[in-house]
Amino acid sequence: MLKIFPAKKCVLAVLLIGASAAPALAMGPFYIMFDNTTKQCVMSRTAPTDTAKFAMMGEYKTEADAKMAMAGMTKCKG
Repeated sequence: MLKIFPAKKCVLAVLLIGASAAPALAMGPFYIMFDNTTKQCVMSRTAPTDTAKFAMMGEYKTEADAKMAMAGMTKCKG
């Protein structure tokens, strides 16, 4: 029979919780918006509510996808 010591149980539990939570933190949606006042693009995890200040540029599932898209947007190169 395999004997697991209490400290190893704790470490194992922390690793399992961290491994399961990491993908959830990286998931979106992520929004790319153009700020009309600063003339720059910004990324947010919430959709813009102030449509006079922000123009929606796109919605992406991951932060990596959003950053890649923002790098290719001519309006964001500014």
